Parts: sequence; C-alpha cells; structure tokens
Amino acid sequence: MTLPPPDLTGVPEHVRRLVASADELPLRHRRADATDTARRSAVLVLFGEGPDGQDVLLIEKSDRLRTHAGQPAFPGGGVDPGDDYPVGTALRETHEEAGVDPSAVRVLATLPELFLGPSDNLVVPVVGWWDDPRAVTTGDPFEVAQVARVPLADLTDPANRFRVRHPSGYVGPAFAVAGMVVWGFTAGVLDAVLTACGLSRPWDERDVRPLAQEQERVRGTVRVDEQPEDRAAPTVAEGPASSAGPRTVRRR
Repeated sequence: MTLPPPDLTGVPEHVRRLVASADELPLRHRRADATDTARRSAVLVLFGEGPDGQDVLLIEKSDRLRTHAGQPAFPGGGVDPGDDYPVGTALRETHEEAGVDPSAVRVLATLPELFLGPSDNLVVPVVGWWDDPRAVTTGDPFEVAQVARVPLADLTDPANRFRVRHPSGYVGPAFAVAGMVVWGFTAGVLDAVLTACGLSRPWDERDVRPLAQEQERVRGTVRVDEQPEDRAAPTVAEGPASSAGPRTVRRR
C-alpha cells in the first residue's frame, strides 16, 4: 500500500530511517507465497516518547484464546467490513486492545505484506508515531492479558537478546522484556525494524536457548504448542477458553 508522504515533524531520526527504508526491509514471509484464501490482517508498530525514553507498544495475548494464547505481539488483528485496510484495521485493533486513541497516532508508513502460511494470514505492519501518548490499558480481557510500552533501550540491550529453539527445530531471534519472551513473527519484525532504525547493537547470536526454558524463567509458564512461525501473529476476537483472569502491566 502506498501512503501520502508522511509528516515527519518532531519524529525522531531513528523512526525517519525506518520510514525511508520501509519498502526494503529484509523481512521473511513475503507475499509471493500467499494463497488466494489468505485472511487479511494488520498490526501497528507504534513508536512514542515514554517515561523511560523512546518506546514501542506491545501486547500479550490472553491465555483464554484458542490460538496464540499467552503470546507477545504488536496490537492488531483481522480486517472488519468497512475498515480502511490496512491502516484503519491496525488503528481500530490498537484502540480495542490497548485503548490508544486513533486520532493521537500519526501513520507514517506500511511495511511489506507478510504471509504466514500455517494460519493462512496476510499481515501488513503499519508504522505509527504516537503524538499524544497516554497510559495504556487492556481492552477485551478475552483477547489481551497485558499491554506494555517497551523502551527501545530494553529491546536493544544485548543482555535481553538471544535466540530460541522451538521443539519443531525452528530457531529465531527473541527478546526478554516487560516480563515476556517475545519471539516468532513479532520478534522477527522487531529485529528487522531495529536494524532499519540504526539502533541494533551487537549481541551473541550463538546464544540459543530452549523456548520452554526461557518462558518458564521469564513468565513462569510454558506455551510451545503452536506453529512457531505463526507465533504472536494477529488473530481475530475469540471466545474464552478458560476462566483465568487478565493482568495488566503498566511501565512507569
């Protein structure tokens, strides 16, 4: 999707670098492999100025979901009738999941469409700048357990970066931030975005850890039962699968 030239007034240099290279990011799951039946989805990569410096918004999906339960992700989900896809979808979902007012978000770019084969999802990441950041809240507790503004300094800290190995044999980048192990689709996008922003720091890519072990260490629970490349991909609203209560974590 081609957007009008963005207004970059007041936008930090690292976000400007990302916008300038948005069409060229070395992301996996390009659209070339998409099926005719692929469901359209969008996520919002929302940057802002938080109490702990520059940050990006992440959610943790509820354990009540039938798929992707308990997984970190960008806010987002499937297209609804009447959505101005993909921007309208990303903004609507972020409002529903994290309480972010769409009018406070300046949309800057869309990244290449990404196809997730196992779930038959075609996902467009939308890049935004949060002009009027407010406290984040969880929306529908059946969908979202936690909303966190994660400082970019935490994401780029080599101590928080490693790779995880899924029981299927999949190995990919991961981040231990905000009480979450971010991996799979979301970690892959974050890794490419941080590189494009010029923020990535050297980290030990030889450090490969079993996913279940890291989830137990960071979260106290283990969720490794799904297709690894679909992990933390956007999902549409689902009904509850358990009575576990939601939890909200706000960074101060």
